[in-house]
Amino acid sequence: MPELPEVETVRRTLLLKIKDKKIIDIFVLYPNIIKTDITYFMTHVINQTIRDIKRMGKYLIFILDYDVMIMHLRMEGKFYIKQHEDIDKHEHIIFTLDDLSQLRYHDVRKFGTLHVLPIKDYLNVYPLNGLGREPKDQNKLDFYNQIHHTNRPIKGVMLDQHIISGLGNIYVDETLFLAKIHPSRLASKITKKQASDLIDAATKVLAKAVELGGTTIRSYTSSLGVHGRFQNQLNVHTKQGEPCPVCKQEIIKIRVAGRGSYVCPNCQK
Repeated sequence: MPELPEVETVRRTLLLKIKDKKIIDIFVLYPNIIKTDITYFMTHVINQTIRDIKRMGKYLIFILDYDVMIMHLRMEGKFYIKQHEDIDKHEHIIFTLDDLSQLRYHDVRKFGTLHVLPIKDYLNVYPLNGLGREPKDQNKLDFYNQIHHTNRPIKGVMLDQHIISGLGNIYVDETLFLAKIHPSRLASKITKKQASDLIDAATKVLAKAVELGGTTIRSYTSSLGVHGRFQNQLNVHTKQGEPCPVCKQEIIKIRVAGRGSYVCPNCQK
């Protein structure tokens, strides 16, 4: 977690709170999160203003005056805006803003990543240049042609950010359920109609999740005072042993592409 809807919720919330504020100091407690030369990071980011915050797939993009900060939250990353409270042991990067508030990056597992790149060419280099299109931007025939020759399970393909960006375990399970496709089906066996159904289902699932602020589940919440409500709309994910909302058969949990996967064995044959 978090997936596209959660990241989009963070983006929208942060934009309201820190847009047009200048970064006047940075305190780095765990430098391994920063994937750019630390000296470059410190000298370039301090005294730049946050002009905008964008998103590509699961990446947050902080648009500064001359550079961009590209943040991936991975499993547990989140942001808090604080004043001068004591520093939590899981707060690893602290940005002091010109109103003296602090943007704090919090990550229990320390898996998050931060890249700083010149604004003029950040879309053409790692980590954003290899991203696939989001579902709403996919060409359905191109998607079919891209997956048609792989013998990977379709769930693994849908999780592959180089093919289609923004989807993680929760929303792939929900997408496959809406498209009535079993997660173990080989991508090479997906028809053009099913490929189209997958894109339509993924677009619908993500749009609804964004509308509801994402999914608050287990250990992940978006922080910033925002809690998602899409968990109330889930059809199969985390519903093991419960009746399918369509056919009432019991939902099962299996393992596909290394991930726990929730399936209706009747609707998704």
